Amino acid sequence: MISVGDYRDLRARAFPTEHEPAPPGIDATLTRVDYDLRINRDIATGRADLTVDVLKDGWVTVPIPAGLLVREAQLDGKLLPLSFGASAKSGAQVSALLSHAGRAVLLLNVALPVTSATGDESISLPATQSGVTRATVQLSRPEVDVKVSGGLLTEKSEQNRESKWLAYGNGTQPLTFTWRRKTEDHHSTLPLRQRGSLTELVSVGEDSTTIVTEISLEVTQGAAREAKVHLPEKITINQVSGASVADWEMQGGDLAVTFLEPVEQNTRFVVSGETHLAREGQLDVPLFRLLNTERETGGVAVEVLGAGEIKDLKSQGLEEADATDLGDMVASRQSPSLAAFRFRNGDPAARALTANVARYTQQAVLLANVEEARYRVLLSKDGKNLIQAQYAVRNNQRNFIKIALPQGATVWSAALAGKPVRPGQTPEGSLLLPLEKTRGGDEAPEFIVEIVYFSRGTKWDDKGKFSLSLPALDLPVSRTGLLVYYPPLFKVTADPGVFRTETYQNPSSAAFNAEMGGMAGGTIGSGTGIEIQGQNQLNVNGPPNDKDARDLANRFFAKSQGARAKGILPIRVSFPAFGPSLFLVAELTSANQIPTPALNYQHEKKGGRR
Repeated sequence: MISVGDYRDLRARAFPTEHEPAPPGIDATLTRVDYDLRINRDIATGRADLTVDVLKDGWVTVPIPAGLLVREAQLDGKLLPLSFGASAKSGAQVSALLSHAGRAVLLLNVALPVTSATGDESISLPATQSGVTRATVQLSRPEVDVKVSGGLLTEKSEQNRESKWLAYGNGTQPLTFTWRRKTEDHHSTLPLRQRGSLTELVSVGEDSTTIVTEISLEVTQGAAREAKVHLPEKITINQVSGASVADWEMQGGDLAVTFLEPVEQNTRFVVSGETHLAREGQLDVPLFRLLNTERETGGVAVEVLGAGEIKDLKSQGLEEADATDLGDMVASRQSPSLAAFRFRNGDPAARALTANVARYTQQAVLLANVEEARYRVLLSKDGKNLIQAQYAVRNNQRNFIKIALPQGATVWSAALAGKPVRPGQTPEGSLLLPLEKTRGGDEAPEFIVEIVYFSRGTKWDDKGKFSLSLPALDLPVSRTGLLVYYPPLFKVTADPGVFRTETYQNPSSAAFNAEMGGMAGGTIGSGTGIEIQGQNQLNVNGPPNDKDARDLANRFFAKSQGARAKGILPIRVSFPAFGPSLFLVAELTSANQIPTPALNYQHEKKGGRR
């Protein structure tokens, strides 16, 4: 035995009831509106078909689009009464009552007023919540111009002295038809009258002469379908450009330019061509001229490209002018030899211009230069020398810089703009280091080219003299700074010559600031010096407890040996600046010249100077 409540629970679990679906958010929706109207004077009458989808059973209110004067409503061939209800926006709102769910089509007999303003007439179909609005309008009047706003006019026809239009809208905006009587435009049928402006720029080059002509047309009567330009003989047209240009062709000795649409006001286009004239001597400048124009204004400019100038000019039908008088095309030219002329009133065919062009031999100029060279030299009394050469180069077109090292020198490292590189070698044994290039039209920036090499000289005695040979470059050097480090137990002086002794100064070239961080001389500890013993050993001359000097020397050779052990990767050797120093300077070293300062040394028992 179970209780009645338990029995009902068990039965509800065995036979669960299905939940009723949620009611739709709206009762009905207006899917489509189709208008078929006929305009008769001040009123448009016809039919409006409203396609309605009812989503709820029972009585549903469907609003009729506001602004329509409804004479009669039908549903399924039967009259349908309409009701008036309150509307928050427009007061009274006409609505239809539908009693069952599904799709229904309401047939409305409607009327709309025709409004007139400043010669235009229009009707406006009200906005609805429908997805599509389709309207067919008939007007008992031919030859009218119609515009549609809020939709798209898809068909327009005239038949039996009636005009018929078909348009579509999205339903959420009013669909407005505006029309007016078509007015005949006789402008295009009148005889063509036009004025023109022609500005010609003739650039005389070494091999060919280019011609660029700007042409402007002003139509004062009729419509211009093409423009014709008379060309001198042996002119080749390369391009005709302009927003209104459709095509161009040569017709005899004339250039015919066809427009996309007949030009009734203004247009402009540019003609580019070339011809072959003598590079120098007496030249007849080719002149373009417009045809079929009442008046032609403008001018012509002549310039010489390259090393040359205009010596003499003879003109007919032209008057001298400033380059700025002929517009931006001529005023923007930077040619050193340019002459400009304006057209005089008169027969364009009588114009002529003759120029006498003189040519000069172009002189070679530097395409690359070493703004500043800096050398650091570490000398030893055994005659073994380590030299670091750094060059601040400014380059435009050169691919390489050639460096001739002293006889028997061994390259340790090379770098371009701070990055190690592999130098090449010429058949004569000189080194080739790549150079950076600047882009065309830009100023060449400075960059650093560096090379570190080892050379052998004469072993020092107590006193003597020797010449230090530095690399020879195939580029001129504007200024040179030489910092010589020598053993502390010696005194070194320089003989007067190309190099002179001065107090140390930092490099003046800005490229050295980031690359070198300054090339100041210095020493390590009192009485500390360095000798090179053997190929891979440094002997630190100084007190036994001078640990810093020994550590620095050991790190230097550890880096060199470790990098060379890899064998395939270029390295950049750091220069070990030890001992007293002597600073020398020189200016204006010619290309392929070997800088050779003469040095004197003498053994000092009390120690060398710093």
